[in-house]
Amino acid sequence: MLSVKFDGKDFTLQELAKISRKPKLIVLNVSTFPQAIPDILKSLTKNQMKLNPQQDGTTIYVPIPKVTKEQREILSKNAKSFYVKCCDNVRQVRNKQIKAVKQKEKLAKDLVFRIESYIDILSHQYTNKAEQMLETKQKELLGDSE
Repeated sequence: MLSVKFDGKDFTLQELAKISRKPKLIVLNVSTFPQAIPDILKSLTKNQMKLNPQQDGTTIYVPIPKVTKEQREILSKNAKSFYVKCCDNVRQVRNKQIKAVKQKEKLAKDLVFRIESYIDILSHQYTNKAEQMLETKQKELLGDSE
């Protein structure tokens, strides 16, 4: 999702323009918010996708560049870094919740143990799901050659 700063607020591109896709081209009809065109153009040119939007009245044409192997490898590395951040966040939440359970003095030890086990199971489920998403995305980006 591409966010556009307009009138001091953040909007998604879908909120400001009608988007239609053609082969190798995205057409943005901004006739409902023509005053947002400069902000939309700025957002499109300053993102990491290296887009080159062209304006014709209240319509913006965005040619979609072909993704090179280098760009796919960079995207794959970015996906890996998001996976690592996700695992770190899950670990932090897990540790915080286990610490909170251990600080409860009125809970029985066996109940604390069961709660810790449940928290561990949940954290493993989320990290496994994140790993599956990473593997799927990397196969999609790099192909099955690896």
